[in-house]
Amino acid sequence: MATNRTFTMLKPDAVEKGHIGAILEKITASGFRIVAMKLTQMTAADAKEFYAIHKERPFFGELVEYMTRGPIVAAVLEKDNAVEDFRTLIGATNPADAAEGTIRKLYAASIGENAVHGSDSDENAAIESAFHFAGREMF
Repeated sequence: MATNRTFTMLKPDAVEKGHIGAILEKITASGFRIVAMKLTQMTAADAKEFYAIHKERPFFGELVEYMTRGPIVAAVLEKDNAVEDFRTLIGATNPADAAEGTIRKLYAASIGENAVHGSDSDENAAIESAFHFAGREMF
């Protein structure tokens, strides 16, 4: 069953480059409502836990280092068909392959520094939201 909420993170590169406002404007202009949001910084332990699915991959160390180098903006978004619609809005992981007008086409520098995270399923949206907003009922 599809839910009407998803999770996103504006990654350190987007925050460093001052794109928070522009990205949030694009998100809300696309019909999403922000139901929870915070500026925070992930610890190495947080990043290792959040990205545990990638722990055997060769890029895992670089991913942890990247995600802990500066603040992120974590948010829970609401809209009908939230997960799928948000994945469309952010575009392909590689900004070179992302559709025109998508967040990654506009604000990402590379596959590694791709500006924004979006949950890939309703199940992961719930897990990722709970990770960043512990103790809050999001779904």
